[in-house]
This record gives sequence, structure tokens and C-alpha cells, in this order.
Amino acid sequence: MNNLSFKNNTFFVGIDTHLKSWKITIRNSGLELKTFSMNPSPVELFLHLSKHYPDGYFNIVYEAGFCGFWPLRKFKELGFNCIVVNPADIPSSNKEKVVKTDPTDSRKLARELENNSLKPIYIPDVYAEQLRSLMRLRFQLVPNQTRIKNRIKMLLYNYGIIIPKEHLNNSRWSGFFISWLHSVKLSCNTGQFTLNNLLLQLQQCREHLNLVLHQLRDEAKDKSIEPIINSLVSVPGIAFITAMSLYTEIIDIKRFKSFDHLASFVGLVPALYSSGETEYSRGISFRHNIFLRPLIIESAWTAIRKDPAITLVYSQLIKQMSKQKAVIKIAKKLLSRIRHVWIQQEQYQFALVA
Repeated sequence: MNNLSFKNNTFFVGIDTHLKSWKITIRNSGLELKTFSMNPSPVELFLHLSKHYPDGYFNIVYEAGFCGFWPLRKFKELGFNCIVVNPADIPSSNKEKVVKTDPTDSRKLARELENNSLKPIYIPDVYAEQLRSLMRLRFQLVPNQTRIKNRIKMLLYNYGIIIPKEHLNNSRWSGFFISWLHSVKLSCNTGQFTLNNLLLQLQQCREHLNLVLHQLRDEAKDKSIEPIINSLVSVPGIAFITAMSLYTEIIDIKRFKSFDHLASFVGLVPALYSSGETEYSRGISFRHNIFLRPLIIESAWTAIRKDPAITLVYSQLIKQMSKQKAVIKIAKKLLSRIRHVWIQQEQYQFALVA
């Protein structure tokens, strides 16, 4: 009896990933062969496919999500082709949108992979991915610090303790103000314990932020990163943190074939509706990078004040539209200049009209 062989046969495998189990769908030649559950293990799936479909060629896909890119890297080590896709970009029928189950999701992934209708997302290398995680850690710590500060202020308000005016609405708390907070005495031990505990949380959060910042500055000295950061910080409104945010979220500026692709990634493009002869804009796209778009818009306000050429463009735009819409256009213009200084690794040129 000849050994079974699926040489020259291509199989399409869709994985709906979850923490405790994966839902797998396998397709071949336009047919769904099976859908089943298994442990979340690339090695176990490799053994299953190798046993049931020996010598086959396997294409695998799963959605970007909590599990990151380690399954993809493991599949590639095992010799399988694997891609990761944005869930929002997967073609879905109305029924699949209304009735969403794990088997439905895995079947949809395998089907669209076989139809060649899926576009893989960019996969950074391990170092770049972990550097991005470090940068995002800072984004998580900053709101934590803000919440602690608000709790301290509300505690003092509740007991009629007047905060000095110069610190009332100032988000940056000086060492003098923190020393003043430590000197505040509440009438009961329980209230004093609450205040002291909040101040301890604030101190710990500040220490964590400083540690993260120092590590980011150390990483920015890498010879492959330093020239890019030096170019980016020359742009008005782009300080070190914003420059590192740009680098860690984009990583490779040349992966965007055009400026429009970059602007779409950041989220500085309009959401358009077109049907027949009707076409209108729904405003700025809801799809955006949650870290970059706010930073670019904030930098645009600084560029308006500091760069005469951008000041001129802004003054002309606000004659035709609101300031909010005008600053989005300025942000897109600034992003184009950011792209230029990054690619050329040169300093930003002020008062450049063209």
C-alpha cells in the first residue's frame, strides 16, 4: 500500500484564537474539510496537519489581537506560511456580522484566505515589537498618574482644604507642591492614611515613568534609531516622547508605498460616502492609530505657532472652514514633512512654502 501524500496540494487554515482554545477550519480545493477546536498551540496544529495531510502545503491566517505575533513566528519556524490580518478588513456577509461565533470566524478566515482576499498587516521584528510595548507602557502609566492626582484633589476638596491657586489647574506638579501635600494633616487617622496612600501611589507612578523614560532614552541611542529620532525632534511640536511614539508605531516608514497610505494609517484621511451621483465626506476617518493621531494634531498646533509657512497656510484655511477642520489639514501637511525628514534623515526646514 502506497503512503498517503498530499504533495502539490495547498490547504487553507483559518484560526480563531482565544486564550484557552483555538477554533480551526481547514479548506482545500474550494471545500471545507473540517472545523474543530484544539489547544492554543502551533506545534499541536503542525502535528495534526502533518499527520492527516502529509506533504501538503499550508497557508495559515489569524486575526491580530491579544495573542500578538508569536504564533506566526512559531508557524514560520515549523515551515508553514502564515499571515495576520486586521479584523476590520475581513470581507463578511451580513449573516456573519449578525451571527458571530467562533466557528463562523474561523470558516470566514479560511474561506477568504483561499479566495486571496486578505491583506496581511505589517509584522515588526521582535526587538521593534518589544520597544513598542515599552513605549505603550508609558502611555498606560500617564493616565494612571492623572487619575491618582485627581483622587488627591477630590479628597482635599471633600474636606475643605484649599489647594494653592498656582497648582489648581496645573497638570505638572512641582516638588514644592508635593512637599506641601505631604504637610497636609487631616483630622482623623483614616483620612490621613487615605491621603498618604494616594501620595505613595503617586510617588511610585512617577518613579515608574522615570524608569521607562530612561530606558527609552537608552534605546534611542541605538545606531539604527538615533539618526531618525534626531531628524524627528527637529520638527516643531515633536519632542522626544512624540518622536519615539512615531518610531515605535511606524518602525519602517518605507513600508508605506505612498504618503496617502501613511496618512490612512495615522487616520488623517476623510471617511467618504459615495453612491451613484451622491458623494460626501463624513468627516475624519474613525479608523486611526490611537497613539499617533492625537500626537500629530497636538504637534500641528505648535507648528502653526512656530513655522511661518504653516502659520500662513493656517490663516488662509480658517477663512474657508472651522479651526478644528483647518488643524486637521495642517496635521496632514506636517505628517508629510515628518515623512520627508525621516526618509532623508535631515533637519526640518522652517518657512518652507513648497
